[in-house]
Amino acid sequence: MNDIVSLNLEDQIGLLETKKISSYELTTLYLENIKENKDLNCFISVNEDALEQAKVIDNLKDRQSPVQGIPIAHKDIFCVKGHRTTCGSKMLENFISPYSSTVFEKLENSKTIMLGKTNMDEFAMGSSNETSFFGKVKNPINPLKSPGGSSGGSAAAVKANLCAFATGTDTGGSIRQPASFCGITGIKPTYGRVSRWGMIAFASSLDQAGIFARSALDSAIALEIISGFDEKDSTSINSKVPNLKEETTSEMEHSIGVPMQIIEKIEDVNVKNNFLESIKILEKNGFKTKQIELPFLEYSLPSYYVIAPAECSANLSRYDGIKFGYRCDNPKDLEDLYVRTRSEGFGEEVKKRILIGTYCLSAGYFDAYYIKAQKIRAMITESFKNAFKDVSVIAMPTCSNGAFELGSIQDPVKMYEQDIYTIPANLAGLPAISIPSGYTEEMPLGLQFIGNHLEEGKILNISHQFQKLTDHHV
Repeated sequence: MNDIVSLNLEDQIGLLETKKISSYELTTLYLENIKENKDLNCFISVNEDALEQAKVIDNLKDRQSPVQGIPIAHKDIFCVKGHRTTCGSKMLENFISPYSSTVFEKLENSKTIMLGKTNMDEFAMGSSNETSFFGKVKNPINPLKSPGGSSGGSAAAVKANLCAFATGTDTGGSIRQPASFCGITGIKPTYGRVSRWGMIAFASSLDQAGIFARSALDSAIALEIISGFDEKDSTSINSKVPNLKEETTSEMEHSIGVPMQIIEKIEDVNVKNNFLESIKILEKNGFKTKQIELPFLEYSLPSYYVIAPAECSANLSRYDGIKFGYRCDNPKDLEDLYVRTRSEGFGEEVKKRILIGTYCLSAGYFDAYYIKAQKIRAMITESFKNAFKDVSVIAMPTCSNGAFELGSIQDPVKMYEQDIYTIPANLAGLPAISIPSGYTEEMPLGLQFIGNHLEEGKILNISHQFQKLTDHHV
């Protein structure tokens, strides 16, 4: 019966629908797996009420959603009423949310079961899952390796069969890079496709919720549920959500854009060869490819690392020890309260980004850095618009390397460079997906597809077709 937890989502849904297994039994299997694999440190907290919720769902007369009774995990950045939401930080170590995020509510209304909250880089700032106050997450394939960040706990949990699928967030690659490192599928939808209400903010103009799953088809099923307009989120797009499962499995022709000026500069030979081999597989099976130009992409990394810290500096100013969250002991006065609370409550990476952001927003440097970065962002967005006039999707590697050893990257700039191929989609607000495409030194590599605005169906479709041609995701 333990093999059931490794089945894809559609198969698990089929077993529940035909009552060959109950939600209680399935939840029990996952909880046992979580306990047996606690050394991976995927979860910050486990839901003690999960089995009781499963019992209630098993007693329902009719199925109310495709994913009814499916046990899932949530990145610990999504607020859940009555549960701890820590964001991987000492600052929110004991914070009990008084309300739930829209993402959680949509999945709860679909009768999924929350197994727990997954570990993450503190306030989603990191590319290795090493900045969490609750300790490092280990890659299930090789525990010495990083699972990626910031949503490493969710990615590792899906890979280790600790949940059927999991939520994550992606600000500069925090879904796609962990998906690549763990050898699973991870999708970041169009900015505004999924509500950010109740999702603790890092960089508000970049943050987007998404899904980790075993395949593109599984991702489509889950993503459709959490998508849609939310009046509580001012950045939410009021656009009809298509049938993503239907679009994923439909017959679609694609013209795939390949930015060779980027591919030629890849230093890791294994990454370059794997990408080119993936493109050959698609070409051999009738897909058209076209070389495209994406000017200004080389400036995406410096642009991002001005904009994101600037927004982080503003968003994290609310953590002052007054209303909620961590408060230092015995402050001498109000200034001492502020200074010590923030010094003690935030980790080093978070403090570093707050300082960078504050500097970039200061009177003497706002025009020189922040405004210039926003102009570059606009140019990158325009370059994508022009590219999509000729192609339906754009293909790139997800990362410049496979999973690295935990603790092996000490240079912060080298760590930031982990996001070099993922950041452009965030700056342009475009949907992007990472799927397994092969291996380097026995660790997975990811193939990334970027789609035009609100065209999640196209990148899910090409991913599904690639996964039918290969077995990397199995």
